[in-house]
Amino acid sequence: MNKKNFNRKSLTNKLYKEIGFSKIFLSSFVDSFFESVVSEIIKNKKLKITSFGTFKVLNKKERVGRNPKTKEIAVISSRRIINFKASSFFKKKINDK
Repeated sequence: MNKKNFNRKSLTNKLYKEIGFSKIFLSSFVDSFFESVVSEIIKNKKLKITSFGTFKVLNKKERVGRNPKTKEIAVISSRRIINFKASSFFKKKINDK
């Protein structure tokens, strides 16, 4: 099975086919959109996009882990992670297809 990633270039090309604006403009638009999303998540620790879902920053505590190959114990440092919860509309769209 051949898996293909959907990246910024793919998104730009899809928008170009659907909307028809120049690829340079759409590439800039896509980059600006993602920069806005990231900066909003950093600033507010949460971003809700209606009919899509909610991104949240969560704090994970330091913990002890183990290397499954060597069984060596290691400390996993505390860090912040991004959590995404899909909206009910988005979940319904995925399950209807």
